[in-house]
Amino acid sequence: MNTIRFSRLFNKNERTVIIAADHGEFDGPIPGMINLSETVSKIDSVVDGILLSPGMLPHCAQAFNYKGAPMAIVRLNWSTVYCFQWNYKDSVTVPAFSPKEALRLGADAVLVSLTLETGSEANDAHNVEVFRKLCSEAKEYGLPVVGEYYPAEPEKLSPDKLHNKVFVAARIISELGADLIKTFYTNNFKAVTESCPVPVLGLGAEKKPTQLEALQLAADEVADGAGGVVFGRNAIQVPDPAAFQRALCDVVKWGLSPQYAVNKYNLQDN
Repeated sequence: MNTIRFSRLFNKNERTVIIAADHGEFDGPIPGMINLSETVSKIDSVVDGILLSPGMLPHCAQAFNYKGAPMAIVRLNWSTVYCFQWNYKDSVTVPAFSPKEALRLGADAVLVSLTLETGSEANDAHNVEVFRKLCSEAKEYGLPVVGEYYPAEPEKLSPDKLHNKVFVAARIISELGADLIKTFYTNNFKAVTESCPVPVLGLGAEKKPTQLEALQLAADEVADGAGGVVFGRNAIQVPDPAAFQRALCDVVKWGLSPQYAVNKYNLQDN
């Protein structure tokens, strides 16, 4: 791992805030991300990174081509676990971009996802093989690796079952070589963060009804030991994305209360 790139992601040992805008790689165009170039233009430079597909970097260069810009983090593998509209069930993953190609396109770090307990031992082993290959190649080029654990059909899992899966898989991903982990917040998230030797980032998951609830989720994740957050819809599908992102950074990095941040930035819900 390139420690300079990793340190930039956790600027001066602050917790990190990453905005995810890679949904189109699996969902196609969704509200708030129809014109992705326009979407990323509204992402505030106070955040530490933006997650995209490597193929979108040339179309979104304005988000990264200036001094002090967020880091470009790109997703390398493609998995059917994210194709909700097609009702896929097998959670098969394949390499989509190589670390070399990602680096050539301007990436600063990469994300590689892993789904386990797919119902097939052979498929689980294949998914691990893809993860390890991409992780190893990325490290050869000095690219930090975000390991993402995403279980199959998480919405159907009880809170305890979700936690058990995250607790086990997050540690597995760290042992497979990830430099940091992106995963779901659980009902015992502190156990997850304490059992991993690398930073664990809590994701935003489904769109919250209010911005206050989204900020409260971030505050809860940090309180339970998260090294930062990765928010997508909750940070983009809002009336003023830049204002929400500044509020999110205040909550995650400086410990401001969610309600104070809502008031400070006059966040209004539709």
